[in-house]
Amino acid sequence: MLKFVGSFCKLCNKSRFSQFSKRVISTTPPKSNPAGQGLSVIFGKYLLLTNTISSGGLLLLGDVCQQEIEYQRNQLPERYDYGRMARMFVVGLALGPVHHYYYLWIAKKWPARTGKIVCWKIFLDQVVMSPLCIAGFFYGMGMLERKDLRQSTEELVNKFKEVYLIDWIVWPPTQFLNFYYLPVKYQVLYINAVTMLYNIFLSYIKHREVAAEYQHQIHFKRHVKPD
Repeated sequence: MLKFVGSFCKLCNKSRFSQFSKRVISTTPPKSNPAGQGLSVIFGKYLLLTNTISSGGLLLLGDVCQQEIEYQRNQLPERYDYGRMARMFVVGLALGPVHHYYYLWIAKKWPARTGKIVCWKIFLDQVVMSPLCIAGFFYGMGMLERKDLRQSTEELVNKFKEVYLIDWIVWPPTQFLNFYYLPVKYQVLYINAVTMLYNIFLSYIKHREVAAEYQHQIHFKRHVKPD
C-alpha cells in the first residue's frame, strides 16, 4: 500500500512539473499577440515579398542619401534625380529574390553553425555571390539606362575591382555575424540594412561620372568669358 501511494505521488509531481514546463519553457508566442502574428506573417508566409521589397527600398534609400551628399557638394543640378532613384529601386527588387533563395539554399545545404561552416559560407559569399551581384547590379542599371551590352560590360570592368575590394572589407565580418548568430528568416533583412550603407558607396561609384561632368560644366561656365 505504501509503495502504491509513493508511486502515485511521484506520478502526480511528474505530471505537474510537465505542465509547469510547458507553460514556462514554451517558445511558442501567444496566439492572441497581434505583434507576434504580424512578425510571423512578415517573416514567414510573405518572407519572399518582405525580402524583395526591403532589397529595393534600401537600395533606393542608399541612392537618396548619396544624391543628397552630391547635391550639398554642388555636384547635381537638382536635389533628386527621380529616374535614377527608380532605376536603383527596380534593380534592388530584382536582386531581392536572388538573395532570398540563396540564403535559403545555403542554410539547408550547411545548417550547422560551427566556425568551419561559417567560414565556408563567407568564402562562397565572397567568391560566388558577391561577383554575381555586382555584375547583376551594373548590367541591370545599364539595361534601364538603355546602354548596350558593350557599354555595360565596359563599365563593369572599369569599376569591378574597386567595388569588389570594398566588398572584402565590409562583408566578411558582416556575414560572420549573419551566418553565426541570425536565424535564416532574418538574414536577408539584416544584409539589406548593412547594404543600405554600402549602397551609398555603390551609388557613388555608379554615378560619379555624372557628378564630375556637372562640376566640370560649372567650372567651365565660371571661367569662360562671355563674348
